[in-house]
Amino acid sequence: MMNGSTGRRHGGSGRVRAASAALCLFAGALTATAAGASPAAALTPPVSITADDLTTWQTNGIVWSMAATAGVVYAGGTFSTVRPPDAAAGTSEQPAVNFAAFDAATGAPTGCSLSFTLSSGTATVRALALSPDGETLYAGGQFGAVNGVGVSNIAAVDTATCTPRQDFKISVSATVRALDVTADTVYLAGDFNSVGGQTRNKFAAVTTGADLLPWTANADEVARAVQVTPDGQHVALGGDFFTVNGTTSHALAVVDATTGALTKSYPGFIPNTSTVQDLTTDATGLYTANEGTGGGVFDGRIAIDLDDYQQRWRDTCLGATQAVLVHSGVLYSGSHAHDCASMGGFPDQPRKHLLAQSVDDPTLLPWFPDTNDGIGEPVGPRVMAQTDKGGHHYLWVGGEFTTVNGVGQQGLTRFADGPDTGAPWVPNVSLSTVAPGRIDVNWQTSFDTDDGELTYRIYKDGASTPVHTVTGYSLFWDRPQLKWTDTDVAVGETHSYRITASDGTNTSAKSPAQSATVAASTQAYPARVLSDGASLYWRYDEGTSTFAADTTGGMNNGFLRNSPAYRQTPAAIAGDSTAIGFDGATEYAYSNKLHPQPTRFSVETWIRTTTTRGGRIIGFGNLTMQNSTRFDKHVYMANDGRLVFGVSSGGRRTVTTTGAYNDGAWHHVVATQGTGGMRLYVDGQLRASNLLFTGSESYPGYWRVGGDNLSNWANRPTSNFFAGQIDETAVYPTALSASQVSAHYALRTGE
Repeated sequence: MMNGSTGRRHGGSGRVRAASAALCLFAGALTATAAGASPAAALTPPVSITADDLTTWQTNGIVWSMAATAGVVYAGGTFSTVRPPDAAAGTSEQPAVNFAAFDAATGAPTGCSLSFTLSSGTATVRALALSPDGETLYAGGQFGAVNGVGVSNIAAVDTATCTPRQDFKISVSATVRALDVTADTVYLAGDFNSVGGQTRNKFAAVTTGADLLPWTANADEVARAVQVTPDGQHVALGGDFFTVNGTTSHALAVVDATTGALTKSYPGFIPNTSTVQDLTTDATGLYTANEGTGGGVFDGRIAIDLDDYQQRWRDTCLGATQAVLVHSGVLYSGSHAHDCASMGGFPDQPRKHLLAQSVDDPTLLPWFPDTNDGIGEPVGPRVMAQTDKGGHHYLWVGGEFTTVNGVGQQGLTRFADGPDTGAPWVPNVSLSTVAPGRIDVNWQTSFDTDDGELTYRIYKDGASTPVHTVTGYSLFWDRPQLKWTDTDVAVGETHSYRITASDGTNTSAKSPAQSATVAASTQAYPARVLSDGASLYWRYDEGTSTFAADTTGGMNNGFLRNSPAYRQTPAAIAGDSTAIGFDGATEYAYSNKLHPQPTRFSVETWIRTTTTRGGRIIGFGNLTMQNSTRFDKHVYMANDGRLVFGVSSGGRRTVTTTGAYNDGAWHHVVATQGTGGMRLYVDGQLRASNLLFTGSESYPGYWRVGGDNLSNWANRPTSNFFAGQIDETAVYPTALSASQVSAHYALRTGE
């Protein structure tokens, strides 16, 4: 979220923003024929714009506003030069004083050059909007002259000649942050309280000849967005305000396009800590970009039906949305989203600055190009515009970013409907031979920046023709496990497998070859874990990857974070392959799936360590990419090597072993909670228990291994993270019995 409120406006894109709203649906739901494949939750419009950025000229400052038509993109902001795509800041620059125009298809400047200046202070262009016929470009901001022609924070430019119109002159007392234009009216929003010498608080309307209209929609705080509805009958208002024409309506209101009288007010609709930064429409909807400050904010987007001005949907992503634009049934947005978990999206991942959603559903679509936050406040993207040229659709993004898709690029970038040049990530593969006469090929689904459904092809023993092909759906935060079982094998044979991922246009490289030998008999220890009902079972036999394969049928795979040490030997179970090592500082694993609170559970793992700093071994937490803010149902080691099992149940409840287990030997650890309370077993024996506490804190979360928050827990160790080796981790939806636990331990046959 933003810290503090700032002035900005992305500028309407004129009639361009009324791009086609026809919803193009897939012919059918996504299908997946491999075990564990995750079909798309619902029919969604295809994201026709690729995530591959195109070469584009850059600015040396912030782009606050854009407008586009007929293959030309106009950009305004606070900058003084533009430079070629690959030029470093300060090199190959040419003057562009707060304004530039570009060819939508090439990304290069056109011949249109204007200079927006101010006699004292910093000039800026905060709003750009085109007349419906594209012949006039209106600009608003804080400036006193255009190409030396005196103006007062608003100007009109003849697009054919790229010259200021001398017949459009009206005084606006302060910054203009937003504009929208019809055939005969220009609507203004900003900081001003006077237009043409008459009182107009934050919103005003003038004719295209610069005559002040009686239209009145006075607001008490800064206005940041203004949007005429497609029928021309109403105007949507956005900003910081709490009243419009004396009536309570915070941040959003709809007024009559002729009089300014309220049509729809929104008291309590948007939290008082949040504002509306941008507005756009299509044929049936009004869409808001929202930003908040402090606790309890609303930072996401709202879709409102134009027939009754009631909410269609809202998302609850955190991260200060700055810009919204509709194209072909998809709502594109610019923000610095960092948590969309509350609406089923990515949790506490690093910031994502560009998102896409259906105009009919807030579910995030598979489109994830990215910028950085950049300079200034910072946020990253500030404005979007769309236009067509040469048979292609171009989406332009402006802001304060300095990188796009990880490469240096300042102020401006653009995307198109092709070509799609980005290949999916190489799949991570793991083989399992728990049962005789078969090899289970497990893999972590890949990620592609602009395709959710990918096709996987499995190649056996170096063959050029795949032995199996299947599709699966994945997103960068949700990469479910897929599985294929090869039964065309014989006992004692060794076979290798490689997998590719394809988006239909681009195909990844083949994964590194993984080999396994077909077993002659069932492995006793994993077979018992599975028969006792494990719902998650990570054996850590992978090579270098981010993947912890789940051996159960639930495909409950894990992400391995920060490159823990793979293929550690000896393993905990004789005849097993390998264990995994964690560094006690940053390395851990977490489950791909978000789980509801387990009412009964068992956690089981093997550990080997000599640490004197303790650390969390296994537990439940609400976050994945950082330390959790809600955390319990965990086993951790104190500095002295004793083991602690803790749950939150009317307070923080723990049981602790009397013995220490940091002696460098493998130890079997099981913690259970059910109707019999809390029990902690080590090496097959009950070491600590409490019969009183049968419940735990209720929140959805992820199983985490190797580290997470331990703040304010009893015997808290020096480190939140465990330094040592871990093997054979399992989670059960039941409380294992003492006899089951001892049976598991007995199945070891030495180190």
